[in-house]
Amino acid sequence: MAKPQEKVSFRERLKQIGQVFAFTARQDKWFVALLAGAVLIPLALTVLAFVLWGWIWIPIGIMVTLLAALIVLNLRSNTAMMNAAEGQPGAAASIMENMRGDWRVRPAASSTTQFDMIHIVIGRPGVILLGEGQPQRVRSLLGQEKRRLSKVIGSAPMYDYVIGSQEGELSIRKLRTTMMKLPRNLTGKDVNALDKRLGALMARPQMPKGAIPKNMRPGGKGMRQQRPR
Repeated sequence: MAKPQEKVSFRERLKQIGQVFAFTARQDKWFVALLAGAVLIPLALTVLAFVLWGWIWIPIGIMVTLLAALIVLNLRSNTAMMNAAEGQPGAAASIMENMRGDWRVRPAASSTTQFDMIHIVIGRPGVILLGEGQPQRVRSLLGQEKRRLSKVIGSAPMYDYVIGSQEGELSIRKLRTTMMKLPRNLTGKDVNALDKRLGALMARPQMPKGAIPKNMRPGGKGMRQQRPR
């Protein structure tokens, strides 16, 4: 069962906004200037409206000013976060975990020592595989994961993407919008059932591929000692 979201106090909310502001200001050199414009222009118009038509425009002007500041903060902070996340291992899984909606994310469900990884996402569209790393190795991992998952997902749709900036790859900047544009093929009950099946599949221990090393094979002498006399 999903854990209930904890209520955030007003002080914690202000702290979070301050952290986002500081992060965005470090990443985006135009952020402070744009934010200043978003605040000063509505305030100047509010003063002018107050002089011409009276005090009733003061609360309207304040609300418009706050809205403009929040819009600039939201847009520029998202851009700054995308810039910082681009090329970072695990960025796609982190973005999916913070998206609104019922998205069940299994980060690095399959990976290599070279930091190639496949994240599995279950949602209303179906099963989504997100690959990060060297494209050739990632596509090989995607093929293996698709064959493994196809045994348990039934008729649920499966989508796969390679995260990157080259042709045929999905930019990390477009990940949110791409996920939101996918058709809603499953119901909530379907998502729960699919999540359970995939959880059971991934809980199974997998035997390593290839020959068993000699030092791990049970010797004949050891086997003879284990026989009952």
